[in-house]
Amino acid sequence: QVQLVESGGGLVQAGGSLRLSCAATGIGFSNRVMAWYRQAPGKERELVARLTSGGTPYYADFVKGRFTISRSNGKNTLALQLNSLKPEDTAMYYCSAHWGTVDVWGQGTQVTVTT
Repeated sequence: QVQLVESGGGLVQAGGSLRLSCAATGIGFSNRVMAWYRQAPGKERELVARLTSGGTPYYADFVKGRFTISRSNGKNTLALQLNSLKPEDTAMYYCSAHWGTVDVWGQGTQVTVTT
């Protein structure tokens, strides 16, 4: 069964931190490009960070220096450490896997940052 399950979202004050996790099954995790996206109400889904199977990261400019993406191929998990959170980081965060023409998405985890 192909599945991505996110966890770790929540409510946090500005300046705080959260750690999101994504548990993957059935996708050949170690060979996949993995990514985190987010979507705020009324806005399009946007790429937050991406990590190749070899461990090369890419970050959107709006999270550079604040968020860190990581993976454990042994545990089939993807993580996103969110530091120095801002109210504009409030969104549903989605884990995704990509290979060829295939895109797999999780159900999302909500991050809400208050002032």
